[in-house]
This record gives sequence, structure tokens and C-alpha cells, in this order.
Amino acid sequence: MTRDDTSPLLTWTDEDAPRSGRFGDVYFSRDDGLAETRAVFLEGCGLPEAWADRAYFTVAELGFGTGLNIVALLDLWRRTRPENGRLHIFSIEGFPMTADEAGRALANWPELAEASSALIQSWPDRTPGFHRVELPAFHAVLDLAVGDAAWALNQWTGQADAWFLDGFSPALNPGMWSAEVLDGIAARSAAGARLATFTVAGAVRRGLAERGFFVEKKPGHGRKRERLEARRAEKATPGSEASSPARVAVVGAGIAGAAVTRALKAVGIEVVVVEGEHQGAGGSGFPAGLATPRLDAGDPAIAGLYAQALERARHLYDATPGAVLDRGVLQLPQTARDPARFDKIAAQTLWRDGAMTVIDAEAATARLGEPVVKGGLLMADARVIHPAAALADWLAGAEVVRGFVGRVGRTAAGWTLYDGDDRILTKADAVVVTAGWGTADLLGMDSLTPVRGQADWCEGVSTSAAAWGGYAAPTGSGVLFGATHQRGDVSLEPSDAESAQNLETLRARLPRLAERAEAGERRRRVAVRATTRDRLPIAGRRSDGVYALTGLGSRGLCIAPLLGEHVAAAVMGLPSPLPADLARRVDPERPSAV
Repeated sequence: MTRDDTSPLLTWTDEDAPRSGRFGDVYFSRDDGLAETRAVFLEGCGLPEAWADRAYFTVAELGFGTGLNIVALLDLWRRTRPENGRLHIFSIEGFPMTADEAGRALANWPELAEASSALIQSWPDRTPGFHRVELPAFHAVLDLAVGDAAWALNQWTGQADAWFLDGFSPALNPGMWSAEVLDGIAARSAAGARLATFTVAGAVRRGLAERGFFVEKKPGHGRKRERLEARRAEKATPGSEASSPARVAVVGAGIAGAAVTRALKAVGIEVVVVEGEHQGAGGSGFPAGLATPRLDAGDPAIAGLYAQALERARHLYDATPGAVLDRGVLQLPQTARDPARFDKIAAQTLWRDGAMTVIDAEAATARLGEPVVKGGLLMADARVIHPAAALADWLAGAEVVRGFVGRVGRTAAGWTLYDGDDRILTKADAVVVTAGWGTADLLGMDSLTPVRGQADWCEGVSTSAAAWGGYAAPTGSGVLFGATHQRGDVSLEPSDAESAQNLETLRARLPRLAERAEAGERRRRVAVRATTRDRLPIAGRRSDGVYALTGLGSRGLCIAPLLGEHVAAAVMGLPSPLPADLARRVDPERPSAV
């Protein structure tokens, strides 16, 4: 599949309304698309009355299109949401527009400008998979699935309270109304869920009725005589809404703990962070770090996981004051096979246009400021991160308890965290352990392996970021380089031998930089990474009820922001940003993680 395969092939009418050349249908009524949206979908799903007194409300949509339904929904939610209410939106689109195209379409309704602007400014990428968009001004989050509707419904973990079925006409786009899609809608509907659509096709009516919905024809809007409303037969009973934890303890104040804390705070949860030393005492304590993905040309799931992770990390770091030291990282080849591998990776449709570009030796030389024998893969969306800035921002506002957790105990009332002398550190309704290698002892995780890493840095020199097995990263005032990999070693004492090794690794690729670094005053630091047998992180709920985010290896700055949201969603019983297949690859109870 090429990127052109997902284009909607737009044309524009004389009224400046978009029309899909792929399906030969309009995106909204030429009479008044906003009035149609409000009548068919918002009123058809009983909004805003349906979300009264709801702490969390979920709306799912088939057919994201211009985003008009979502913008109208956000506008209504902003004006009528319950106090402290949170809105979760899940939408599916097989052929997404660009932000400019959507902006042109939505400009027809200046009364929605605030919501339109918020959505357009955070417009999701058009690449296949799930894309998360936070809309904090609206107390809302959007997960857009780009791909086949049946696949997306199978991969989503949410339960919708309301459905907007807004695919193109069943006669023109039958795949959006297939039995498999209707099965997915039924499986992903909460008790009492309401559904609205413009079509009254008999196959749709019968399909919904066969799957437990009460279906009614209603007067249509504009030139359409009729439309459909439906309600899930099972009604929600008082008190049936799952209770969410009010207070969550996060063990560890590195990038993993900060990512979980940020995600929990975003949905209004009280967080207490338990840390034995200080923020960034472990692997997040270096003056700089690379947020780069694990590149995989053979396993589409691993490639997809890290592509989604890099996209989310980029958005979150770019929005965090002081977190980004540099943009773009040049991956240099390590083996003779790497140039061909780079070509395959750059061609993957997982990356947005320009995110992965193969450059020649001349361009690499110009970027790094010294001769490079071969080119490499320029990862434009990778970032050089100042971890301390991200930790300070994401942990701000959380209660902090100083102490090393010796054990975690569960009672009917919740969880208690004890120190090594069995004194109580804190209590909470749920516990997330993000203690890196320390998670192994605390939770008895034999599948984790420690890998000692030492990095060195020198002030007063500079370079653009590059990686090749070793790496060089600007710190803002100098360059960080390294790092060693000593498997099974947990000692934290810096080593002269490893400093020499780091310098030689740098000299082998960037000799001019190495010469300047050797002449300057250098500093060094050691941390222990936690790795797993399959080199994939551990993220989610364990069978003992404790949640864990660990095993991030050397990719923590890239993968933690997305997995922090995944773990927070699991704690809260909310939809995960991860497709179900990817969630299984990082599950704590997968065979390679136990």
C-alpha cells in the first residue's frame, strides 16, 4: 500500500464543500451540514441529556471525514458537560483528509471556530493505525483509527455510550456497513448505548435489530425523509458504571513514572509518586537523551508500535516547555546490510511524509559537520530530549513521598506501600510500578535483565544528533556520547575503561568531535536499564492486580509517553490508545514476560 492508496481523492463543489472522488458522495448536506449533524447525530443520540452526571462519556464514530461531527460534539460538550466530566471520542477513517483540507471544509461554520481550531491544530497523522489527540481545553481526548472499519473495531478496547454511523451511503460504501462491522458495533456498545445514522437501509435496520438494538425510523433532515435512531436493549442500571480509583500510587519518578503520572492527571486523578531518591535518579538522569524508535523492517507489529510511540512522544515533548533540545536524529549504518534496510524502513507507510528519509554521504557530512563515509537514515520526527524538563512538567502537582518501597500489600480497602522496615509509606486505590530494574525485586519479575550503561559528556562542543550503536547528542551546552551495554551488571560506579570505550566508539564515527571531546573536561554517569527477553516493554495489569511499566531498555524516552497513557487507561478502565494486538505484545502476562 502506498500513501496515495489512502487519499480520499477530494473534489470541491461550487459551494466549497468537499466531495469524495473515491466514493462519489458528499461529506455533508449541501443545505446545512451543521444543522444535519446536530439533528441526526447529537439529538439522535440524546445529547446532551445522555451525559448528564457522567464522569466519563464515550462517543464512537464511523466516518471521521471532515471532523464536522466531532467539532459539533466538542462545541456541545464544552457548553453542557457535567462538572469534572471527561469525554472520550473514538473515530474511524479509511481515507483521511489533510489538516488543510479539513480546515477549508470547516471554515463554512465560523460559529464552531474554537473547536475547529483546536482539532485542526492537533490534526492526526494520516498513517495507518491509531492516533491520539488530546484536547485539554475541552476536557476531551480523540483516538482516530486510520484503516478498515472492521479491523479498527476489533482493535479498540472501549465501550461506546453513543455511536455516530456516518460512513458514506451503504450503496456506495458497503464495507462500512458489513455484518462484521455491525458485529463490532454491538461488541463495543455499553449498556443502554444509543446510535444514530442518516441511512434507513433495510439491511442496516435488520442488522442492528438482530444484534440487540431497538431501531426506530425518525423524521429526516433537509431533503432526507427519514433517519434512524437505535438503543442497545440492555439498559444501564444505577451504580453499574464501573468505579474508578480516586488515588493512584506511582512507584518511581523517571520517565516511565512521569508519563503515567501525566496521563492520570489528564483525567483528573490524584497521584502520589513514591521515589527513593529524586526525580530522574535512574536512567532519566542524564543531561540529554534520544527519543528514537526501534526500527524493524520485518515485524510490522513492532514497527507499528514504535511508529505510534514516536508520533505520540513528538507531540507531547514538543508541547512541554524546555523538553526538546534538538529535532531530528541521523541513524548511521552499522552493518553492510543497513543501507538496504534503511530503504525498506523509509518506504514503510507507518511514517508520515518526510519522517524517514535516506540521505547520502554528502548530506550526512553537511549535517554532522565532518566527513561521513556513508549516508544514513534521517529520522526527522526523532527528538533529543532534556529529561529533567519533561520530568518537572509531567510530575508537577503530584504528591511526592520519599522512600524505597519494600513491598506492596492489598486489602479490601485498597493498597498499602511499605518501606524496607515495613513502615507505611502511603495508601492508594491502585498501584503502578515504574521502578526500572528495581521492579524485578519489588514484583519478583525474573524475566527482567539488568544492563549497565555509562555515558560521558563534554561541555563546550556541539553536533547534530547521530546514532550508530553508539550515539552523540547535544545537551544544550555540550555533547553526550556513549553508551556502554554491560549485561547483568548492576554496579553504579563510573569506570575509566568504559569512558575510554565511549570515546573510542565516538572516534570511530566522528573523529573530529571525539578529538574535541577528549581535549575538554568530561563528566560521566551510570544507570541500569531494564530489558526483557523479547526486547519489548512490559506495560499493563499483572495477575496480582498491580500495574507495571518497565523493561523499556534504551528506548524509554520514545516509548514511555504512549505506554504511560496505555497503563493509565488500564487503571481507569478507559479506552487504550493502543490497538489490542499491540497491547498484547507488551502485556505483563505474555509468555516472554513471566
